[in-house]
Amino acid sequence: MTPKPTDSASARPTKLIAGDAPKLLPVPASHYQTLTLDQSIQGALDWLARNQKPDGSWNDILESNCCMEAQWVLAMHFLGRTDDPKYDKIIKGIIHKQREDGSWDIYHDAELGDINTTIECYAALRSAGLGPDEEPVRRAREWIFAHGGLAKARMFTRFWLATIGEWPWDTLPIIPPEIGRIPTWAPFNIYQFASWARATFMSMSIVSARRPVVALPPDRRLDELYPHGRENFDFSFPRRLEGFWPTFFRTADKALHLWQKLPWKPGREKSIKLALEWIIRHQDADGAWGGIQPPWIYALLALHVEGYHPEHPVVAAGINAWNNHWSYERDDMIFIQASESPIWDTLLAMQAILDTGATWESFPQFEPALEYILDKQILTKGDWAMTVKDVECGGWAFERANTFYPDLDDTAVALTVLCQMRQIAPERYQKRITRAFARAEKWLRAMQSSNGGWGAFDKDNHTKALTQIPFCDFGEVLDPPSADLTGHKLEALGLMGYDMSDPAVKRAVDYIMSEQEPEGPWFGRWGVNYIYGTGLVLPGLQAVGFDMSDPRIRKCGQWLLDKQNEDGGWGETCGSYMDDALRGVGPSTPSQTGWALMALLAMNTHDYDESIQRGLDYLIRTQKNGTWEQKEYTGTGFPGYGVGERIALQGNTEALSQGRELARGFMINYNMYRHYFPLMAMARARKHFASA
Repeated sequence: MTPKPTDSASARPTKLIAGDAPKLLPVPASHYQTLTLDQSIQGALDWLARNQKPDGSWNDILESNCCMEAQWVLAMHFLGRTDDPKYDKIIKGIIHKQREDGSWDIYHDAELGDINTTIECYAALRSAGLGPDEEPVRRAREWIFAHGGLAKARMFTRFWLATIGEWPWDTLPIIPPEIGRIPTWAPFNIYQFASWARATFMSMSIVSARRPVVALPPDRRLDELYPHGRENFDFSFPRRLEGFWPTFFRTADKALHLWQKLPWKPGREKSIKLALEWIIRHQDADGAWGGIQPPWIYALLALHVEGYHPEHPVVAAGINAWNNHWSYERDDMIFIQASESPIWDTLLAMQAILDTGATWESFPQFEPALEYILDKQILTKGDWAMTVKDVECGGWAFERANTFYPDLDDTAVALTVLCQMRQIAPERYQKRITRAFARAEKWLRAMQSSNGGWGAFDKDNHTKALTQIPFCDFGEVLDPPSADLTGHKLEALGLMGYDMSDPAVKRAVDYIMSEQEPEGPWFGRWGVNYIYGTGLVLPGLQAVGFDMSDPRIRKCGQWLLDKQNEDGGWGETCGSYMDDALRGVGPSTPSQTGWALMALLAMNTHDYDESIQRGLDYLIRTQKNGTWEQKEYTGTGFPGYGVGERIALQGNTEALSQGRELARGFMINYNMYRHYFPLMAMARARKHFASA
């Protein structure tokens, strides 16, 4: 369960002492009310002081969609563990999140429910013993039929149905365990997939090869979803794409199906053994895999299929992880986190606090937070080292125990924070900070991709042909560079003293400028969406000395002004990933308002002060008890494009098989985004107006 806020001495509210905040110069009253902004900043600082965890971190819930709970329920059926104490509360949570129309959605207030999530939730409720005529099940079934039925399900959903005997294995695309034996120099190998896809496919390959079935009891089978009988249902997989690579991979899949039927498959058992060894070697210290739910839950299925007993240390640790920080209870219901973000939350909280001008003496919570961050630096090589040689790791992960996949974005923010902490931390920390800093910078530079940008976990991870494989019909399977991630790297490098004369900086700036949209903003790969991309790019450009009066930057500023809502805030719906008309359009949120303000403030001009003032008024007005409320999802896991980067939607929407509901996407509500991004924006605005 997520720890509750501590009341320990290290978490007591702390007031900034006189002189800590920048001295405010007299400015026109129309700009903002100094006392109100100062009080709002102080309230946010006090909230952080009260809510620091005992280990020095900050962290809050990462909400996603009910596929997490549904797949957990189906996995417990498969593993024979339906007596788990969390079970009933998880079922209660699934029912609670059902929409009025009977469906389940991908993000808050989505225009439509999602067929895949709804089918998986339906199967979970039936597995739990709810009858076909019980109200939640009946409404879900009616919605499923009204939206195309089981024929619309993605491969991953069909995969889950196959494990419980509700879908024939021989109609599914094959993920061969031999994929793990392909050398890294080959045109296609497992390390050309994104880290999350790689870890997931290695586990799924064993289950795909064994084709296990743990059938639902007769009274819980899904016969009612086959109203014309299973014998009359078309189980074939839809042909989404045409061309050389789709045809090649479909042909290869047919060959794999023939291979699967052979009584003797040379090397198969060796491949499965090697895949198992890979899985066991990649288990995290907290029992999970890859810091995310998919490789974790499929790993447990694979281990079970291969005969690992529930009490085996690997399996037991994997199952028990859900009893710790990976699940959370809310209103007598339990939900499963798809991932967790303690290092990310801690770093961004520290950056926000530093932006306010807090000192080591005025904010004693700095010390346990710094200890936490320094202890979490990863010094061992992970999967990234299979393609990037001759450099030691110095990065940080997103999660607390994910040592195989350090995150380049976390590492950039860590450099930003450590660069400032080095100026205020006492002497006893200087050597540790310097060592961590030097190693992180070297690793970060080595991971820059050939086009000048940075991805999330790997370098030059952009083999687009892989997205045409039949089983790649969900999310993203590649991890190419993106403008938002690159913006964070520039902000770090700029704070470290590098400018446009540095070759790595120059290449990154060139990449970012090539990614600008004609209307002015930048795409947000990891946050919703153009407001996020722009909110990270402009501070990065400003930090390395880019000319912020450049007409291209001014055009972006005008775009932000045009998108400001009447209430003074900014918002953007997740639907913007599939509808260009929704770029920068949506109800105001604290996090997106923070990003927009940080972008405008980075432009080094007072031309936008009226708009900035309105944004500050919105944040001050909506603050409650030192923080903000936000139901909207503003974090992005997968836009659902497959290729992991922005695409031209025109002409591609049919091939993607998703609309504004984001059936292939995965959206996130980071519960701390609503706090530290508004605080960053307010703190930077205070400095901005002080310079007027």
